[in-house]
Amino acid sequence: MSVRVADSIRFWLNDEPVEVTDVAGTTTLLRWLRERAHLTGTKEGCGEGDCGACTVAMVDSGDDGRPTFRAVNSCLLFLPMLQGRRLYTVEGLARSGALHPAQSALVETRGSQCGYCTPGIVMSLFEATYRRGLQDWQIDDQLAGNLCRCTGYRPIREAGKRVAGACPSDPFSEALAATEDGPRALRYEGRSPVHGSQRYLQPTELSELFAMRASHPDAPVVAGGTDLGLDVTKRHRHFPVVIGLEGLSHLEAIEHEQGGWRVGARVPLTVVMDVVGAEIAGLHKMLRVFGARQIRNRATLGGNLATASPIGDMAPALAALGAEVSLVGSSGRRSLLLDDFFEGYRQTALREDEILESVWIPRPAGAYDTFKVSKRRELDISTVAAGMYAELRDGLIVALRIRFGGVAAVPAARAVKTEAALLGRPNTEQEIRRVLPLLDVDFSPIDDLRGTAQYRAALVRNLVFGFFGAVRQSRVASFEPWPTSTLSGGLS
Repeated sequence: MSVRVADSIRFWLNDEPVEVTDVAGTTTLLRWLRERAHLTGTKEGCGEGDCGACTVAMVDSGDDGRPTFRAVNSCLLFLPMLQGRRLYTVEGLARSGALHPAQSALVETRGSQCGYCTPGIVMSLFEATYRRGLQDWQIDDQLAGNLCRCTGYRPIREAGKRVAGACPSDPFSEALAATEDGPRALRYEGRSPVHGSQRYLQPTELSELFAMRASHPDAPVVAGGTDLGLDVTKRHRHFPVVIGLEGLSHLEAIEHEQGGWRVGARVPLTVVMDVVGAEIAGLHKMLRVFGARQIRNRATLGGNLATASPIGDMAPALAALGAEVSLVGSSGRRSLLLDDFFEGYRQTALREDEILESVWIPRPAGAYDTFKVSKRRELDISTVAAGMYAELRDGLIVALRIRFGGVAAVPAARAVKTEAALLGRPNTEQEIRRVLPLLDVDFSPIDDLRGTAQYRAALVRNLVFGFFGAVRQSRVASFEPWPTSTLSGGLS
């Protein structure tokens, strides 16, 4: 197969068309903005999506499929990911000498101190300005990915309350409409920019993807970039060929089918949270403590599962629901239970030319909840994560799935012996206490920086005990503003 070769990358920057040539495909947007575009308002802090100083806004699909603004970390975006997109930096917000409402609010509340973090905070507030109906907790969530080195959070939050959901009629609202139709409408064009020895391939059809993977079997496949981006920014790895999935639009579909949802692998976790999480409280609860909003705006469901990290939060949450994955390759499609998808440490059932195409998330018929224990509530890696599901009939447990992350080599380790001992038994405190020792047989956690093996083993027992107690009292996951117990929200 002949690969289209086009050196240029085209997108809109602050409402001006940009065509970039002679740049490596793994050049981050942050680096290009500062070094090539000389837009230095976007700051470099951590380089790994933790501090928010590099936050910019891009137009993406909302939960209703219509264009919306998303705050994202420019340090984790490769430049070709912007093909055909509309991007805004802090330099592009003031118009005709007037500050944007997000900027004015931060000035009026005195939310800027040293100023280093301010541009990123402004861009998070910019997204909030065009989000309708924000609840109070969502303002906190909007800003959770922006660290203020001067610790001035109260006035920053006050600025967020002033602008959240304002949705002014301004050039930015007009730009959202322009992405749908008209002379400034955006069009994605799959291109393959080449720079020196590096190629960034962008297939627009599955057949192209399979051919590219056959020609370049060692090339990494990237969707959101929140994982592979760290290989570039922190490990300084060079990839001769990268295959980006930006052009495979069907991977962004999310469909409500009978009994559940079919979610494309490239659907961002923000959309999963807004669409599926709106009806499954336990899933919504886990996603609220998954990274920060900038990360969720880019991190994809398929990417989180395919990396098979043993501390990936979504794997135990979805496996407890009985989720299935659809895999596609040159020989066709096949489906697997998510339980069967993970085969070992960072190992999955994906064949050499396959990708994870979609995830089937069934609607729970019984009691379902998720738990994440971490040192911080927001923007932290799990010490232990869990998903649990139980169905009871006539007081007896007739269906049960207990899955844990952070306690084994696979990200959704199953409590096999514990489940078997509880099936057909009543959900009484005495019965649950009887089987708790079996969890020490099911799991053999390790010591690391986030917790000792003994601590993790105690967490596993306590979470299982707490889940069944909550089931007895009919108080499993709800949509409360923030969980109030350590069973729900982790350690603060």
